[in-house]
Amino acid sequence: MGTGSPDSRHGFPSPAEALPAPLLPVANATISPAALAHPVRAGDPVTLRCSVQVGSAPVTFTWLHNGREVARGPLLELGNVHVGHSGTYQCMATNQLGQDGHRVFRALSPELALTVTPRGQWDTVATGVAGSLLFLVLPVGVIVGCHRWHRLGLPRSPRPPRRRGRCCTPMSRGQSGHRGPPAPLRPRIPK
Repeated sequence: MGTGSPDSRHGFPSPAEALPAPLLPVANATISPAALAHPVRAGDPVTLRCSVQVGSAPVTFTWLHNGREVARGPLLELGNVHVGHSGTYQCMATNQLGQDGHRVFRALSPELALTVTPRGQWDTVATGVAGSLLFLVLPVGVIVGCHRWHRLGLPRSPRPPRRRGRCCTPMSRGQSGHRGPPAPLRPRIPK
């Protein structure tokens, strides 16, 4: 009389055999990764996955970019992205329930914003910042060095500097701090 299951020996089907699995509409569609931690650089590969928390099979997935359908399936592989891939992405999960399949359920994921920056933009920014810092630090270092040299009254080197300007030449003892107007520069004439 039994079919081999423990409860069927008494003539009753087991609980697993008695009830068919309930049909569930799709719900809670999500995209992973849920948030991209930083702007994506042009040329980087991007793959998005859509999933649902609940929903009876078969479930179909449709991808939307800025509200327009761009692909079908649980994975959206953008490959090497470019600036044109920037925008919002959503995934729509769909399933059909009932004997006739006329009951269609849809679940739309939250929007995922994707920002693609052109390659080289960060390199340009970093170079500009480094150049600006060097431009600011170098003159400050020269000014501080000249100020300390004048303040400490360091003795002159045996050979005077070849420079004709008055900056960074130590004052000898007995000279006042004021030297008057600077001497005009004369063009150097080769001999």
